[in-house]
Amino acid sequence: MPDIFSESLDLHRRLRGKLETRGKIALSGRQELSLIYTPGVAAVSSAIGRDRSLARTLSIKGNSVAVVSDGSAILGLGDLGPEAAIPVMEGKAVLLKEFAGIDAFPICLSCRGVDEIVAAVKAIAPVFGGINLEDIAAPRCFEIERRLRAELDIPVMHDDQHGTATVVLAALINALKVKGLSVGEARLVVNGAGAAGTAVTKLLRRYGFGDITVCDSRGVIGPDRNELNPAKMELAALTNPRRLTGTLAAALRDADIFIGVSAAGVLNQEMIRMMRPQPIVLALANPTPEIMPDEARAAGALVVGTGRSDYPNQINNVLAFPGIFRGALDNGVRLIEPAMLTAAAERLAACVPAPTPEMILPDVFDRSVMPAVAAAFRPSEEEQSPSAIAVPAVSRSR
Repeated sequence: MPDIFSESLDLHRRLRGKLETRGKIALSGRQELSLIYTPGVAAVSSAIGRDRSLARTLSIKGNSVAVVSDGSAILGLGDLGPEAAIPVMEGKAVLLKEFAGIDAFPICLSCRGVDEIVAAVKAIAPVFGGINLEDIAAPRCFEIERRLRAELDIPVMHDDQHGTATVVLAALINALKVKGLSVGEARLVVNGAGAAGTAVTKLLRRYGFGDITVCDSRGVIGPDRNELNPAKMELAALTNPRRLTGTLAAALRDADIFIGVSAAGVLNQEMIRMMRPQPIVLALANPTPEIMPDEARAAGALVVGTGRSDYPNQINNVLAFPGIFRGALDNGVRLIEPAMLTAAAERLAACVPAPTPEMILPDVFDRSVMPAVAAAFRPSEEEQSPSAIAVPAVSRSR
């Protein structure tokens, strides 16, 4: 079996990064030079100076996203710093271009304070049509996203939260069909109370899942815990209707669904056998899941999902974020709302009309996915106005 890690290192060393910039017009003579730069560009700058909204149709702004990180929560690797975040943000940018035709740029910041990050993103925002926050540790990521959503006039989304939640909800919609279980009957355990776990829990509750118990590294988040930060206190108030206490194993007893957004190896076969018959196990820690898929199936799991591409049911954010930003940019959406994410999850699930235990989500290379997700994003009534400028769909050619 090939060593994917060594191959990836060799590839990046050879390429010296995965991105490059190219102009959209061939610079073949003085006429083109005069049009794209001086003197012709003066007319374009003057037009934008009179009406700033024209930047969306006369510049890259209408089809660009900044992929912003401070490197404090990279994949499942932890705090490795902004330089180590560059390859991940480059990868995100490549995916946005490949699947949605969006020009994206990695922005890795050497600051950590909430005020500093908010100020830095606001300072670069004029060039971008959207902001994709990535790999910023909780709980800072919640406040950073909240403030940027309030203070910028372009869509802002922390993908570790909302992209993950959208894909997980889509996976569960189809997994419940396979199992023949209703949303109201299902008992869920979410292991991980960081950015992803918090957003997953909130979106699932919005969809109608009522019996959700959240665990962190110290066990069940509930009324017996007195050391919780404000984000976890909010989770405690929203979840655990049966007032459970104790460890992850205690929470899993008689549960139907395990959702892991935590750490490798925290789930074992004995814990799965404590769940109700034929449970749903979504073990999403990367690069090594909470339990390997073959072990989960051997313990009796009916549906098993993972973040890995070398097993069935890959639950990957690339199924969501390209379509989310494509829809937001094309429709002039300023705020990405939970109702839009729920609609996106339903559309994503519908891309698999007859789900099976081995296929609850479409393949990440299914080109029908991005437009299906994008169609869920429409501006709210308050964002629509007669003066709003429609942004034309861009070419998807590479």
